[in-house]
Amino acid sequence: MLLTLLKAQVQRLKPDGTMDGGPFPVQFNPSEYTLNKAAQIAEIAVPGLDQPILQFVRGQTETMSLDLFFDTTEDGMGPGATAVTAKTDKFYELIKIDRDTHAPPILRFMWGQDGFPGANFDGNWSSQARTNGFQCVVESVKQRFTLFSSEGIPVRAVLSVSLREYYSLEDQIERINFNSPDHTRAHVVQHGDTLATIAARKYDDSRQWRAIADQNHLTDPLDLQPGLVLDVPPIR
Repeated sequence: MLLTLLKAQVQRLKPDGTMDGGPFPVQFNPSEYTLNKAAQIAEIAVPGLDQPILQFVRGQTETMSLDLFFDTTEDGMGPGATAVTAKTDKFYELIKIDRDTHAPPILRFMWGQDGFPGANFDGNWSSQARTNGFQCVVESVKQRFTLFSSEGIPVRAVLSVSLREYYSLEDQIERINFNSPDHTRAHVVQHGDTLATIAARKYDDSRQWRAIADQNHLTDPLDLQPGLVLDVPPIR
């Protein structure tokens, strides 16, 4: 029984998260990839203590790095050889500016699903689990061409790709899903929101809208613009 080799693939995404065209697979699966995630920690010096107090400041963007191998030698090495750039340019263009969005495209790298790192979070971290690969933008592409035809056409290449995880502000707030009532939280205003409806969702009490208004220096509780980020303070 022959097993079908599942290919890693890249999907281009629209700003709303839906796919922009079909996915395209890598030619050969990477032999390895590396994920790197860090947190920014501040040290607060207190006189007389053996070591400073550590204070979490913010998370840092997770990165993914991998090498992709491309080869077109099966089409020959002599005159008329197929340039490997016909394959590598599909990945190289992903770091170029899209003329519609004025930025490189948002991508999703997928290779397997159930076992992808970060897919198995549970408990307080379940909302931050990766449910559909690594959503990202390309940070860098290093192209190394290692074999050429008799006419000088590159026919073999290795691309060293660095990906930086990407989530919008709204996505991050939704994924973290802060639920501690004694910490300030953030809320991105949606169409139809009022301070009363926000207070009802955050405090289970619509009458607490004034706490949000005071925290954000708002004078009209009904005049909320979609996209506005509000601080939702803790209440007693």
